[in-house]
Amino acid sequence: MRNKMQQFGLILFGAVAGVMLSLNFSAVANKDTREVLRPLPVEELRAFTEVFGRIKSDYVEPVEDKKLITEAINGMLTGLDPHSAYLDTDAYKELQIGTQGEFGGLGIEVTMEDGFVKVVSPIEDTPAFRAGIKTGDFIIKLDDTAVKGLSLSDAIKRMRGKPNTPITITVSRKGETRPLLFTLVRAIIKIQSVKSKLIEPGYAYIRITQFQEQTGENLAKAIDKLFKESPVPMKGLILDLRNDPGGLLNGAVAVSAAFLPANSLVVYTDGRTDDAKMKLRASPEFYLRDSKGDYLRGLPPEIKTVPMVTLVNAGSASASEIVAGALQDHKRSVVMGTQTFGKGSVQTILPLGNNTAIKLTTARYYTPNGQSIQAKGITPDIADASAKDESARLRESDLDRHLSNGKTDKAKPADAAKAAPKPAIKAPKPENGDDSSKKPEPPMEFGSSNDLLLTQAMNHLKGIVPEPEKKPAETSN
Repeated sequence: MRNKMQQFGLILFGAVAGVMLSLNFSAVANKDTREVLRPLPVEELRAFTEVFGRIKSDYVEPVEDKKLITEAINGMLTGLDPHSAYLDTDAYKELQIGTQGEFGGLGIEVTMEDGFVKVVSPIEDTPAFRAGIKTGDFIIKLDDTAVKGLSLSDAIKRMRGKPNTPITITVSRKGETRPLLFTLVRAIIKIQSVKSKLIEPGYAYIRITQFQEQTGENLAKAIDKLFKESPVPMKGLILDLRNDPGGLLNGAVAVSAAFLPANSLVVYTDGRTDDAKMKLRASPEFYLRDSKGDYLRGLPPEIKTVPMVTLVNAGSASASEIVAGALQDHKRSVVMGTQTFGKGSVQTILPLGNNTAIKLTTARYYTPNGQSIQAKGITPDIADASAKDESARLRESDLDRHLSNGKTDKAKPADAAKAAPKPAIKAPKPENGDDSSKKPEPPMEFGSSNDLLLTQAMNHLKGIVPEPEKKPAETSN
């Protein structure tokens, strides 16, 4: 038996080495021909085949080869950073559907931390948002299934399902002594990526909830409508990117181009390959995806100069940070709010055939002035005076294996992270089998009359300076 397994291991070793060699040659063929082919890691490949053989011969139950290879690929990618991943047929299809603005589920952007699903941001106008799910919540159970031990893709599959079917989510939230129970009803998630209104004559409000295929075109329609509806010339505009988790890069370029001078640098990327080095400008070639006409061409010329405030918070990520960074660096808009999420890495979708793909981090985003967004985010020009303690909110730098900033992190000692590890966050367990707790407070609606940051932005546009807080009168005995 041992000899057979050794022979099997050698055959597998040869097959894996052959695949690795062909991939290596293919990769080099697409790069500079002067690059020298590195030798294959023979010892590591030998260890892989030995582990594979041991599992096949000694594991308590038979395991299919396909499962082992798929999990090995998963491990390679998830071990790199939180955003690289293997997309099986279902995951690849869901990714394609998600960017089109309609899919089935609950409406939560999530990541994995300490074995639990952690909420990056609830998506506005979805079952999760209306129920009161918050950024930073840990999802510890899905119906009666514990999340611990599930992969992120498995957990997402359980949360998605047929519309109008219920699911009970158990959440651990900082500050709560017991887990919270949420019973949500799955729905077709139709995301309205652009919302707009006149706050008062001459002052417009535009909110972008996510960057999708039609975001740029919808923004152009909203701007045109607002300028036509205002009974007086436009005096100020507020762009709200709070809790916008990002989306398509060309959408971010289109939104930036609507407000910036033609051909202004919006963002650039830097990575190891030539394809990963890009400079994206406020020009149609960088945001139009088809042969349709330029939807930004007919915008009112005042949109390039009207005083502007951009609102951000810890839930503003990726494409949102690109827009905020571009407007800030070009001094086109004052950025107001709290430090953004810090998701400044580029993921490239590389199809593998059989309707599968890998999502691989290939570059970092940099603002026009050369600031890396990764693991840092965008620092507002004006802080949110009404903000509560934001230290508990999840950011990119809190994620395990997050990619370094690429600039500021170079000055840190190589083992700094190992020297001072962050304590693991443990989700509380139900006491005496009781998962109940107080009813979660409803989420604040952005753009509403009780939106304090919006009021602060309006005061800034109008030149109203808030009075300093009065100190209590001192008395002497």
